Amino acid sequence: MRRVARARAVLNAERIPTEHEEQRELVRWFRQTYGLVTKGGVRIFAIPNGSQRSRTTGARLKAEGVTAGVPDLFIPAWLTWIEMKRAEGGSVSAEQRDWHAYLRSVGHTVLVCRGFSHAREEIDKLAKKER
Repeated sequence: MRRVARARAVLNAERIPTEHEEQRELVRWFRQTYGLVTKGGVRIFAIPNGSQRSRTTGARLKAEGVTAGVPDLFIPAWLTWIEMKRAEGGSVSAEQRDWHAYLRSVGHTVLVCRGFSHAREEIDKLAKKER
């Protein structure tokens, strides 16, 4: 029994959070830190591009304008897009690189962040510039 518990502890200690988990924590932190809307806070929202879908749902969303490569999050007040990746692993696709180049060409900021901690650091640096 002890071996099983020890093996689980090792697996949990080495587990790298998913992109979903990293993004969820970032949005929660951002809204607590910058997003007090009742006090003129800054808003952040997600772009629902990356989840598993049925073929029918995918076709419907594509017809509505969902486009591969668009970054995961947007902060309108700062014209800032955030592409979230896991702290370890994950790569930027050709479609994502194309969108990032386009968004930068029209004056927007694009951050590619590897995990919640990296994203928090980059956003805090950006927030200091925005003030």
